[in-house]
Amino acid sequence: MQLNFNNLNQLWSYVLTETLKRLGLSCAILCPGSRSTPLTVAFSKQAPDIEAIPILDERSAAFFALGRAKATGKPVVLVCTSGTAGANFYSAVIEAKESRVPLLILTTDRPAELRDCHSGQTIDQVKLYSNYPNWQTELATPVANKRMLSYLRQTVIHAWERCQFPTGGIVHLNIPFRDPLAPISDGTDFILDCEEFFSGIIATPLPITNYQLPKEWQKCQRGIIIAGVAQPKEPEEYCIAIARLSQTLQWPVLAEGLSPVRNYADLNPYLISTYDIILRNQNLSQELTPEMVIQIGEMPTSKELRNWLINVNPQRWLIDSSAENLDPLHGKTTHLRISVEKLGNGKWEMGNGEWGFYLQKWCEIEAQIRKNIDETFETIEDLIESKAAWLISQILPPKTTFFIANSMPVRDVEFFWKPNNSGIKSYFNRGANGIDGTLSTALGIAHHQQSSVMLTGDLALLHDTNGFLMRNKLVGHLTIVLINNNGGGIFEMLPIANFDPPFEEFFATPQDINFAQLCATYGVEYELINSWKQLEERLKLLPSQGIRVLEIRTNRKRDSLWRKEYLRRFSDAF
Repeated sequence: MQLNFNNLNQLWSYVLTETLKRLGLSCAILCPGSRSTPLTVAFSKQAPDIEAIPILDERSAAFFALGRAKATGKPVVLVCTSGTAGANFYSAVIEAKESRVPLLILTTDRPAELRDCHSGQTIDQVKLYSNYPNWQTELATPVANKRMLSYLRQTVIHAWERCQFPTGGIVHLNIPFRDPLAPISDGTDFILDCEEFFSGIIATPLPITNYQLPKEWQKCQRGIIIAGVAQPKEPEEYCIAIARLSQTLQWPVLAEGLSPVRNYADLNPYLISTYDIILRNQNLSQELTPEMVIQIGEMPTSKELRNWLINVNPQRWLIDSSAENLDPLHGKTTHLRISVEKLGNGKWEMGNGEWGFYLQKWCEIEAQIRKNIDETFETIEDLIESKAAWLISQILPPKTTFFIANSMPVRDVEFFWKPNNSGIKSYFNRGANGIDGTLSTALGIAHHQQSSVMLTGDLALLHDTNGFLMRNKLVGHLTIVLINNNGGGIFEMLPIANFDPPFEEFFATPQDINFAQLCATYGVEYELINSWKQLEERLKLLPSQGIRVLEIRTNRKRDSLWRKEYLRRFSDAF
């Protein structure tokens, strides 16, 4: 097939978008603007192979793209105009870097002759994101000859690969365009033989290396496996691999609430979900001191766990395929740069099923504390924050996509999320741990899912209400379970809470928002939840389209005191 181009920018943009299509790009997020016109037109013509989604607010757009990339495991493209537009991507850039999520950012720009001369809407966009990208460059100004088009094609291929290898992250291409930006004739006359030019495009993955289990693991009777924060592409395979390692070594698995291991509980008979509570008991924390620790992926959120590992300082192995340093504890650590799914290469000998005292002790304590938690929550009728995570873990339909906001929701999930076998697909922004783009990320994950749920506090939702502007673009459904305690509940857990003033005004920052009116403004469905039974009814059968907010109003100070009291009670009761 041959195409004739009479506009230079459209030729350049076609080669760029067609290359990405052939590499496998399926989603591009386009923020409106003038300088990005050539790319917007080109991406719009790539439908249905590439879904082009226009989003007004650049920060929301970036987090929506982050959510899509998390959900699909594939790079998503972000496009914006020149000037400060690209700066609004920065929060999501940082989160993507820290979470290793593949995003390809295309910031359009004025050509060199219009820079540094007070031309409108022009800033220095080269290396805009500092050292956060895996790779970054500025493309040449468009030229209509095959050699330069070949350069463009290969640069785009390299950008695509660097989004993903050796680890996921950001690639930033700054793209200058001269006028005319609209697809009108500018005197260009270029015929492109598409099949010949694009033949052989392939993004080459890195080779996979397999490792055998170290001998010292198999000889150790006091070892633990920590299944940390993780969003694997194939969660069941990931959980099977961890269960296999656990049963081979006869070691317990301390599974973070943000790990899929808790949602595939039957795969692992040695699953420990109450480790944060267990380690609050000084006698137990000493009795359960390990000799060796295998940490899979990122460290869990729990400060109790982190402090315990710092104090006992066992030999640790980190299993993660990235090239990054994942040891914030700076302990005696060996990093095996391989995924847990590839560990061992199939040559494992399973344990004989005879529990040692150490493993048995962990499992007995887990069973008792889990029983205490369940019995306590079953009798609580009042609407308290912590029960929401516990209840949701048991009532969501199987395989539901579930986004967990930062601050208190992730901690209540770690404390109280009950192991289940529903295969819930959990997502979160635990790269930089901020509340930026909470709603937009959740919408990006929910897009093209039949039904999704988000658990968030009021401040995290308010910080990103522009995300509601995407309601008419969402294909699928998102139910938002809103814990409204009118402020920053997480700060109630910190020593500064004892100093008021300035605590309430400067840290808790209550906003006194009427969420029913807010939802009405954006045309979003709203319902006030007055009982746990009502919440259960609303979550057992989820809609398939639109956005819905289910608000649970709670008392921030009362709930903080409840957490402190009952976390201690559960720990001391054993």
